[in-house]
Amino acid sequence: MHRTKAILSVCFCAGLLGALFNSLVVCLSGNLGLPQLAGVTLAPQWSLAWLYPRLIWGGLWGLAYFITVAGPRARTGWIRKGLWVSLLPTAWQLFYVFPNQTLHGAFGFGLGTFTPLFVFAYNLTWGFFTGFFARLLWGRS
Repeated sequence: MHRTKAILSVCFCAGLLGALFNSLVVCLSGNLGLPQLAGVTLAPQWSLAWLYPRLIWGGLWGLAYFITVAGPRARTGWIRKGLWVSLLPTAWQLFYVFPNQTLHGAFGFGLGTFTPLFVFAYNLTWGFFTGFFARLLWGRS
């Protein structure tokens, strides 16, 4: 397989796995009541209908991550780059999804004042695990 196609596949899979771990953290923190302690009503219930779109979106955001590691000389700082790229889905959620596709308003303030902090933290989880799994799946080559 061509190296570019291989790293593209790795980034998609890493983004998908990052979304899986992100989803686990979101549900676990919701079950522990952490968002509720901060006055945020962001605690989804685990279901396949909730999980599958998140996995696909995680893989698609992994393609954005691909841009940062596409070149052979750019394959350093995998986790750091994942954390930086996680700002993209955070911005998308806060500036597009919440105000335009939900009734929660700008930044999701309809869910609570600290909603942007939770979105930011959850997406950092995605970025960390995307970088971790991309490095793990790519190996030593």
